[in-house]
Amino acid sequence: MIYLDNAATTYPKPRAVRIAVQRALVRYGANPGRAGHAMAIASSEEVYRCRCEAADFFNAPGPECVAFTLNCTSAVNFVLKGLLHAGDHVVVSCLEHNAVMRPLHALAASGVTWTEARVFPGDNDRTVAAFREALRDNTKLVFCTHASNVWGIRLPVERIAALARQYGVPTAVDCAQSAGLLPIDMADSGIDYLCAAGHKGLYGPMGTGMLITPHGGELATLVEGGTGTESLSQEQPSGMPERFESGTVNMPGIAGLRAGIDFVRCTGRSHILEHEISLLRSLYAGLSATDGVELYTPMPDPRWCAPVLSFNLRGMASEEVGRALGACGIAVRAGLHCAPSAHRFYGTLERGAVRICPSAFSTQTDMRTLLAAVRQILMKKSRKKALNLSKDMVK
Repeated sequence: MIYLDNAATTYPKPRAVRIAVQRALVRYGANPGRAGHAMAIASSEEVYRCRCEAADFFNAPGPECVAFTLNCTSAVNFVLKGLLHAGDHVVVSCLEHNAVMRPLHALAASGVTWTEARVFPGDNDRTVAAFREALRDNTKLVFCTHASNVWGIRLPVERIAALARQYGVPTAVDCAQSAGLLPIDMADSGIDYLCAAGHKGLYGPMGTGMLITPHGGELATLVEGGTGTESLSQEQPSGMPERFESGTVNMPGIAGLRAGIDFVRCTGRSHILEHEISLLRSLYAGLSATDGVELYTPMPDPRWCAPVLSFNLRGMASEEVGRALGACGIAVRAGLHCAPSAHRFYGTLERGAVRICPSAFSTQTDMRTLLAAVRQILMKKSRKKALNLSKDMVK
């Protein structure tokens, strides 16, 4: 199978990740931070090593700023529901994933409002201006995606964060699609809350995510419970990372995540980005030269996008194309991608789109095979249409 659904989760995982998970299950089977025996200490040390790795990778103030979550969605919820109150206003982009929009709709019942700032692909000045226009006196947070999970469109988060800071407003960024691919420097970017998936561009196992922030103490908690620290107190710890890590953490997953981050670091984040963009540029050239293919974004360019490309075939539902590609042994995702806002922006809300996302392990051969399959699908569709027309003429 040719796997091109890496925007959902990367596959395959690097060999080192698989080994790290297995080693954790065998060697570090105890609960981290819950006891003083050797195996518990070894588990705690492995978790701490991943905190250090992640903090260094994103240039966060320190490992204590890294809280492990189930996924990026959990981290997003911690920020939105931990920071916002009745009467507060939020600025988001018009490309947000349901990980952001559904919590906001839930918060609307308590009086939270939001404004969607329009994004102008390839024109950062107009995008930043749109965010400025969306700010209000009661704006308490700017929350935006770093890169669209549907179209790959990259937002100038550093400039957006600088704008928000001018007005005394914190910035949170959904880095689910960008972590491990696009440069993210918390010290230089001005990002206050970084939400990341561990199982996508960082190549960790599913069930891993992170909330990285030096401001964790300012967020109310959604979940309380045992943390292995301050056990005498009935109050949730105020410090990071324990404030957001109630219960047992996914230690085998975290061990795999550390190996995944190390894989990205050793391979080279910029090298992986360049490789994936190169693959999509080749695919884009072939698709754009194929009659019947509908493209919505320009030729992939790392200055303006992450390596994600979506398209449709004329006269076919996106899910139909996805099934046809699946029958050819090619795994893609078709539909709305949990991001109706992004589809509304490009006018594809009714039909969705077919999404292609390569990984560090994808090849030019994969792209050629996909292109050939698309052309074969179009040819079959054309022949079927001609046959039906012929039958109608006979009648």
